[in-house]
Formats: sequence, structure tokens, C-alpha cells
Amino acid sequence: MTTKKDYYEILGVEKDVDSDTLKKRYRKVAMKYHPDRNPNNAEAEEKFKEASEAYAVLSDVEKRKIYDQYGHEGLTGAGFSGAGDFNDIFSDFGDVFQEFFGFGRSRKRRSGPSRGSDLRYDLEIDFEEAVFGADKELDLLKDEKCERCSGIGSEPGSSPEVCSRCGGSGQYTESQGFFTVRSTCPYCKGQGSVIKDPCRECRGRGVVQKQRKISLKIPKGVDSGSKLRISGEGEAGALGGPNGDLYIFLRVRPHKNFERRGTDLICYVDITFIQAALGDKITIPTISGELEIEIPKGTQFGDKIRLRNEGVPSLRTGQRGDQIVIFHIKTPKGINKKQEKLLKEFNKLDKSKIKNKLKNLLKGF
Repeated sequence: MTTKKDYYEILGVEKDVDSDTLKKRYRKVAMKYHPDRNPNNAEAEEKFKEASEAYAVLSDVEKRKIYDQYGHEGLTGAGFSGAGDFNDIFSDFGDVFQEFFGFGRSRKRRSGPSRGSDLRYDLEIDFEEAVFGADKELDLLKDEKCERCSGIGSEPGSSPEVCSRCGGSGQYTESQGFFTVRSTCPYCKGQGSVIKDPCRECRGRGVVQKQRKISLKIPKGVDSGSKLRISGEGEAGALGGPNGDLYIFLRVRPHKNFERRGTDLICYVDITFIQAALGDKITIPTISGELEIEIPKGTQFGDKIRLRNEGVPSLRTGQRGDQIVIFHIKTPKGINKKQEKLLKEFNKLDKSKIKNKLKNLLKGF
């Protein structure tokens, strides 16, 4: 019975190796012992198989966990029998081989209609438009299906022909040793078909660039970063395929009076210390218009008043948030002598009031 080599030792890596380092190391070993680089070399072929088997295990989280705990016997018990022949290797690592070496199993390329690309449009809107919604009209330059050839690319009355070089696969293939090397067919450029009589309007592209106006309804309650999708307004599909979609990314301009927090609107209002002390009625802005509110007596800096249903509608429920009014007390500057005298009198009275309170408290001891 032949004793199998340690997988980490085969690839020359430590047991705590990360996936990126593991892939790079496998690539280096596989390239070194690749059979096409070592024709008729049985030893190189065997080392190539060992490296592929090691990578098959260590790149798989579950298999690696079993191997680290129980070794080769644990993998056998779990039903893993090794990399097998080269066909098995390609089944497991088709994408890896394609990435590393540019070959693998040949796949037939689709040469029929394909969906168009999605488009992105960045739109800036006013704060009020975000709150209450709006109707917009976008000017967009994009590829549209050619009406003359209906997106096929050939002059009316003709149609694309299957590529005689690749037989419609879109790829040119040839065998090299154990492998099949694939490359894009240079004749049809990977399409699998050729246009003998190109459309005069689109010159065989199947699409023409046009300026288009698109109507957009912005719902109530959107915010910066909100994304809207308009189905079928992206680029035209190839060979008569369906259009892609148009995605509108919104950015909301800031407002001079309001700051948004979710569905609530924050509004900072400056008041005098007289208004704070005695109370007052003032008119403040709301997103819907002006509103009169009452300042309670003894209002302190940072005190808040909540105005129900004066905020932003929820995108999900439509229920409006609140407006939160936060008071900032302004200290007057440049007061005259009369005002200064009155303030000093007020300060004396205030100090006397505090002294009397302390005396009353001390009487109880």
C-alpha cells in the first residue's frame, strides 16, 4: 500500500494558509509540472495530479476540515477518492484552469439574443421633492433597438449566417496533449454567426444611439442613496434580445432649515433668554408652511417640542414622522445702559431669592 504525501507538503504551504495564498501556490506548482510543459514525463504528470488532488481538498472548507482532523483516512470515509484522471480534474477545476492556463472543457457559446446592459443615472433633487414626491423627466442618450432591422443587424430580407469557421460555437478549439485549448473565433469574434449584408441604419450593430425622454415618478419619502428602477429602459439587447433596466440613484440637496433623521425633521430655533424665561408665541417654519407654537415658561437651552405628523412620509407605510423643534437661547450683544441696569437689578433679585431659599432650608436643622 502506497502512503500518500501530506497535501500541505505537496503544495509547500503551512497549515494556516489562506485561500488566496493557497491558490497562488497551486498555480505555481501546476504550471511547473503541467504535462504540456513536460511531454512524456510520467513523474511530472504524477506531481501534477498530486498538486491538483491537494488543491481539491484544501480549497474546500469541509474537506479541509476533515483532512486536518482525520487525515487521508477521514477523506476516504467521507467518499473522496482523489483527483482521478484528467477528465475528473477538469470537472472539478474548470474555472481554475481557465483562469490560470486559458483552457479547459469546451463549452458551446450562445450566439442567440442576449439581454441589454443595465444603465445608471444619478439624479439630484430638492429636499421638498424627497419629502412630497415629484414627477421628473430625464434626458437619456442610450442604445435603442434598430427599427430597420429589428435588432438583428442584417438588412431586411437577409439574416445572419452560422459561422463556417467555428460552426456557431463562437470558439476555435484544438487539442494539445491531454487538453483542449480554446480561443475566441477570430472570424465571427465569438458571436457564432456572421452578417453578410449589414443593416444600413445600424451598420450591423442591431442598435442605434438615440436621445430619449423618460418620465420618472419619485415617491414620497425617498432619501439620498435611494435607488429607483425602470424596467426595460436600459440598453437594447443584442440580436433582438430584451432591454436592460435603468437604475436611478438619488441625491437630496440639504435644506437651510431642516435636518433629516429617518422620518423625523429636526429644526433649531433661536430664542432670547427673555422668551425662554417668560414664555412666548412664535412662528416657525415647517416643511408644509409656517406654524405658530408656544414657548413654555422656563425653557432651557436644548429643550425640545415635538410636532406630530410634520415630518417625512415613510416609504413603507406612508405614515409621516414628526418635526422636532430644539430651542437655542441667544445671549444678547451690545446692550445699552438701561438694559444693563435692569439686568443687574434682576441678578440681585435672583441672588436674594436663592439666599432666602437657603435660609428656609437651614431652619429645619
